[in-house]
Amino acid sequence: MNVHFLLDPSAVEFVSAKSKHAILALLAKRFAASYGLDADEVLERLEERERLGSTGFGRGVAIPHARVAGLRRPVTALLKLEEPVEFEAADGLPVDLVFGLVSPEHSGVAHLHALAAMSRLVRQERVHEALSEAPDAEALYGMIANAADRDAA
Repeated sequence: MNVHFLLDPSAVEFVSAKSKHAILALLAKRFAASYGLDADEVLERLEERERLGSTGFGRGVAIPHARVAGLRRPVTALLKLEEPVEFEAADGLPVDLVFGLVSPEHSGVAHLHALAAMSRLVRQERVHEALSEAPDAEALYGMIANAADRDAA
């Protein structure tokens, strides 16, 4: 797995959501279930960050991110939405892939490196296409793990 962030297989999920807020709530619950974080705190921090400006990356991808206490390294979760949802992305397109990133509260450079690694992954056309076409969470995780390993090499 990429040296900049940890992605646990349990943190990858196919979900249905109707709004940006619903996506962030699902993401917070996934972080809680997979990494033992407090879902309410994660949601609060993700929403705080989102109020500063949309984390809609473009091309159907969003990368909501925040810093929270109690972590030793950046962790991520990945949601694939059954239907695209409006996320106020810069390109105006709705999102169907949501990479959440939560880093230690006082991480500066580590958080930025993790964000950069994630954005490099989704900018690769081959990776983006494969993620969009993944049939299930297991395949999605495998694609990310393989692509992240190649990116880290």
